[in-house]
Amino acid sequence: MPELPEVQALAERLDAALAGAPLERFDLLQFSSLKTVTPRPADLVGRPLVRVGRRGKYLVLELSGPRLLIHLSQGGRIDLEDPPKVTRPRGSVARVRFGSGPAILVKEFGRERKAGIWALASGDDGPLATLGPEPDSAAFERLVLSGEDPRRVHTILRDQRTVAGIGRGYSDDILHRARLSPTAVLGKLSGDQRRALLEATRSVLAEALEVERRRIGGLPTKIGDHFTVHGRHGTACPRCGDDLRRISYGSHEITYCPSCQTGGKVMADRRLSRLVR
Repeated sequence: MPELPEVQALAERLDAALAGAPLERFDLLQFSSLKTVTPRPADLVGRPLVRVGRRGKYLVLELSGPRLLIHLSQGGRIDLEDPPKVTRPRGSVARVRFGSGPAILVKEFGRERKAGIWALASGDDGPLATLGPEPDSAAFERLVLSGEDPRRVHTILRDQRTVAGIGRGYSDDILHRARLSPTAVLGKLSGDQRRALLEATRSVLAEALEVERRRIGGLPTKIGDHFTVHGRHGTACPRCGDDLRRISYGSHEITYCPSCQTGGKVMADRRLSRLVR
């Protein structure tokens, strides 16, 4: 799933390529992807694209008042078509054209948590209203350094209502860098652990953003190749050389290093536990 670094870098590329151009055409290629009724995207045609920004994992296309939001969810990706096409490639969700620049083709490769598009009137925040603070904000810093949230840190990092923009991948990498167990609870962390968590969150995301800024064009099918531990169970920990392990849940997996994060303890892999039964 594209997370803050991928979406931020993509927003910067789209802004550089399209800002200032008028919305020329919006072609909805998959009916269920449009999450709003009014205004209709067609009603926004002719409005200039002021800027492309990001909030959480949402691309925000500012149209001098109204906005288009794009959320890529689990398997959504974006192609920049230059020149724009009129075909309907497999998995296409929508095509958005601005002036004479490249077209934004939103595609979907997942079966669940599908990509979505919102057309919002001026002043309407839509799904942005439920998002928590950004990871670089003072509010998030206060939460980490003094919050008593009883949930696990991994859960907190993935909860968009608590902090916006982080998903499964960077949560694994952040906990690994901070040397925190996947089951660590925020309210029970020491002062040193809290400071390590805050620093790890910001440094992991900043480094990933620098990598993502090297991309050109849209967002390809395969991303996250620069994760430190996420999705790399069975390989050597880049810090200590121990084998990375995983904990499997119904909808996701957590990757961790026993030596670096759990004092050498290998935690139960629920996927294997179900097979044993």
